Formats: sequence, structure tokens, C-alpha cells
Amino acid sequence: MAKSRTNFVCQNCGAVSQKWQGKCESCSEWNAMTEEAGSAGIGAQAIVGVRKGRVFALEGLSAVTEQPPRVEVGVPELDRVTGGGFVPGSVLLMAGEPGIGKSTLLIQTCARLADSGHRVVYISGEEAVAQVRLRAQRLGLANAAVELAAETSVEDVIATLTQGRPPALVVIDSIQTMWAEKVESTPGTVTQVRASAQALIRYAKTTGSTVILVGHVTKDGQVAGPRVVEHMVDAVLSFEGEGGHHFRILRALKNRFGPTDEIGVFEMTGLGLAEVANPSAMFLAGRDASAPGAAVLASMEGARPVLVEVQALVAPTALGTPRRSVVGWDPARLSMILAVLEAHGGLKLGQHDVYLNIAGGLRVSEPAADLAAAAALVSSLTGALLPRTAVFFGEIGLSGSVRPVVHANLRMKEAAKLGFHSAVGPVAGRDEGETPPLRVAPCDHVSQLIADIAASAAQGRGPREVKRA
Repeated sequence: MAKSRTNFVCQNCGAVSQKWQGKCESCSEWNAMTEEAGSAGIGAQAIVGVRKGRVFALEGLSAVTEQPPRVEVGVPELDRVTGGGFVPGSVLLMAGEPGIGKSTLLIQTCARLADSGHRVVYISGEEAVAQVRLRAQRLGLANAAVELAAETSVEDVIATLTQGRPPALVVIDSIQTMWAEKVESTPGTVTQVRASAQALIRYAKTTGSTVILVGHVTKDGQVAGPRVVEHMVDAVLSFEGEGGHHFRILRALKNRFGPTDEIGVFEMTGLGLAEVANPSAMFLAGRDASAPGAAVLASMEGARPVLVEVQALVAPTALGTPRRSVVGWDPARLSMILAVLEAHGGLKLGQHDVYLNIAGGLRVSEPAADLAAAAALVSSLTGALLPRTAVFFGEIGLSGSVRPVVHANLRMKEAAKLGFHSAVGPVAGRDEGETPPLRVAPCDHVSQLIADIAASAAQGRGPREVKRA
């Protein structure tokens, strides 16, 4: 009888090693290697008695392909992120920090679909059925025809789901609590999560039911468990937000049936998550335009323009190494903007602490935020107030030039709706043949931006003197 082989699997990235290691060589995570049987897992056992393969037909690229049908949830923000609704037979992975509102959003989604006449099943592996009922009662959804169960065995879950007509939506909360009987490993390990996910994906593809798997996140904000699960599912949704803010952002990190740059904005209320139809007005609510260091960015989140406030604070430091703190933006991008301002703008920032924040908790990743961040930094350093009714957008290059960005007219149209009168950005890049909705103040170099801010500061506002090299 052959001796069973033992492997050590990293619980963070899924790497396999023949011996135990304190630090994973793949992801550099400490104390993440767990001993598991070598015969456990999908495809780990030797294949005995393999049948002869069948011949299948090959098709060409010119064949007509119909768009997959979709089931609209009735929650416009969720439908926007998923690309127009759920595709039957698709599997979605929703991740987010504990307490962010994943279960609340899914309960509301299940209730909407159940009210439309669809069969919906909610499987909870972390809470009892009574706890799920209490949450539904607080949300006013106690009368929704949602079928509930508290179960962690994948075999039992699939056997139960096969009874009756296939459900339109199945929610598994969460995938880390599921376990497969044929896998010799404890629940929550890489092998169990992978095997459970594969069994549920196979069920979704054969029955046409949409399955949503709830996933935990690590301390770095990444989806916990093996990365192979993200490759197995059709869409990965990230539910983001902070405890100090009352709104939440749903973002698609992967979507085989729709775009990946759309966001859905929700507001946490006493009756659950409410959709936000105009995120720009919410992000700019309470804006203090009478203080220096604040610039309004006309950003694009997918096909939706969103206005957010970029706040900067530049203060002298008593430390040998100045601090650089960023919230909601890329720290490497901030370092580049500071270097460009020093090299091509003549500003001395090496003896100042720099703090940058995207107000409201939204995370901005597009390069169009460069000009707004630079304007906020210069305004904070000089003490000059930026125009109250102006928006900024533009990418800054290493040479100090301001490069054009896409969808300039859409950004300005959104700003005009909210009462803004001018836009500061590059001359090139605007849509030809269309009249700009706002008065455009051209800015093609950071030196021009600094000169304009210094000129406005000299008009009686009494700011500090601009410090140049």
C-alpha cells in the first residue's frame, strides 16, 4: 500500500510545499503553512480507470452569438455594477470587511427577487436562522418569500437545492464556513474553500441558478483564501466603506459579463442600504470652500462622472524625515507629484509634512486626479484659496506637463449640474465639435498652475509667501 503523502499549503495564497516553512516563499506571509493530506483537494488523487475521451465539435469565430439573458434585481446600483443584472448560471464572489453591510445588501437583494416571483435561497454558515430573521425584521422584509437555512455541509446544501424548481438566486454566507465531506481538511482551509467553491460552481452551471459566495478579506483588504477561487467565479465584487462614513461603495474587480470600472453607491440608513442616485452631491456635502488646501476633482468611475473633494495639508515638520500620509489615493502617485512640484515648479516641500485625503472615503485610482491633488497641495502651502466654483482634472507627467484625459465634456457636464462655472485642465483632449459646458481655464504645465494660484493669492487674501527654490 502506497504511503500517503503530506503537503503544507499556505492559507493566504494557496502555495504548496513539501515541508513546513515559517514564511511562505510565494506571498511572504508568516505562520500561514498548514499541514494537509496529499490526497486531499481537487485533482490530487491518482486517476484510475480513465474512460476514453469523446470527440466534440469545433466552431468558428463567425458564428452568431446571442447575448446571455439577465435577471434584473430591481436595485439599480447593483444592476449597474453587474452589467445589467444577474446572468443565469453565473457565480459571483462578494468580499468586504466584517460589518460593512454585505449581509444587509444580500438580504435586500433576495427580498427584491422574491417579490418578483423568483425562488431565492439564503444559506447562512455563520448565523442562525433566527438571527437572519431578526435582521430581515429590522429592514422591514419579514414578509419576503426568501427560503432560509443554517448549514455548512456542501453536499447537504446541494441536495436540498435540487428539491423543487431551481432557485433563481442562491446566497452562501460565507464560503469560508463551507466544507466538503470528501476533503480531509478543516473548514476554512485552502483545500476546503477550493473544493466547496468548485462544487457550488458545478451546481450553478448545470441548473442555471445564480450563486453568490460571500468571502472574507484579509488585513490588507484582499479576498481571503486561494486566488484560484477568484479565477473560478464569473465576477468578483468588492463592498467597500469605512465605519466613520454612512455610505458604502460596491465595485466590480472582475466581471465576465459586464464592465469592471462601474461603481454602485449606497447609504447606510436605519432601514438598511439606500441607493444614492447623485453621488457627487453627497461627496461634496459639507464642503468648506473658505479654507485653503481643498480642490474639487471631476473624476470618472466607469461611465459615471463623480465630483469629489481633494484635501491637502502641508505643514512644517520637526522630524528628520517628513511624513507622507495618503487616504483614498495612491501613495506612489503623491510622491511623484511632490517630486514634479519641486523639480519643475520650484517649490520646497522637503521640510514639510504632507497629508492628502479624498473626502468622503472614496478611493480614486485614475490619473486625472493629479492636477486636483497638485492644486490642493499648492493651495495649502501658499495659503491661497482656490476658486469655489472651479473643478480640476488632468494627468501630470514627469516633465511637469499636464496631459489630457478622456471624457472631458462628461466631467464638465456633471460639474455644471452642481453649479460649477469653470474647469481647470489641459487644452487638448476635449471633444472636438462640442461646446464646453463650462468656461475652461487652460493649464498645460504645473508652473502655470502655481503661477495662477500665486496670482490669486496676491489679490488681497493675505496668504503666506510662495516658497520657491
